[in-house]
Amino acid sequence: MADELNLSNLKPAAARRDRKRVGRGMGSGKGRYAGRGIKGQKARSGSHKMRPGFEGGQMPVYMRLGKQRGPTSKDAMPIGPFRTSTVPVNVRDLDRFDDGAEVTPETLVEKRLIKNTRTDVKILGVGEVEKKLVVRVHAISASAKEKIEGAGGKVELLREPKVKAAPKIRKAPKEETPEAAEEPAEAEEQAEAEEQEQDV
Repeated sequence: MADELNLSNLKPAAARRDRKRVGRGMGSGKGRYAGRGIKGQKARSGSHKMRPGFEGGQMPVYMRLGKQRGPTSKDAMPIGPFRTSTVPVNVRDLDRFDDGAEVTPETLVEKRLIKNTRTDVKILGVGEVEKKLVVRVHAISASAKEKIEGAGGKVELLREPKVKAAPKIRKAPKEETPEAAEEPAEAEEQAEAEEQEQDV
């Protein structure tokens, strides 16, 4: 059994370590340059407050490397602040529902097919569905809609699908025909002839 605790056997729970005392002579091991080496930025005071990625003023590596290229429109995915992601759920996963059940983001959370309702849900057409279901989600693929309706189900969208505007086609400039080019020339000749008659 351990000795009783008294003033003669008191000691710290963890071994104590003397703090590092720099600049106290060569015999201490941390004299002269105090462990900082000879000159340079890191030998100065305040040198250890540089931000991460700072390389002494030269072009840092995160700026030297090429940037990610790609579209950044509001429909682009998944770049930058224009992210338009959805949570995919395949039609084969809808077999967890009973025949005639209603499929909504809330019921999908209950069946643990999605984590939460913060992100839009899109039904994809992987697999088969044999049950008659009423599906109310934000988006659905054409194949998934065909399979659900083929099984006698019904699809309702919680958000109207975006209709992409048709691209503008620039019309090529019309080429002038020789006849059209001759007409202004004839008009100029007539105007000159009239001016000459008036002068006479």
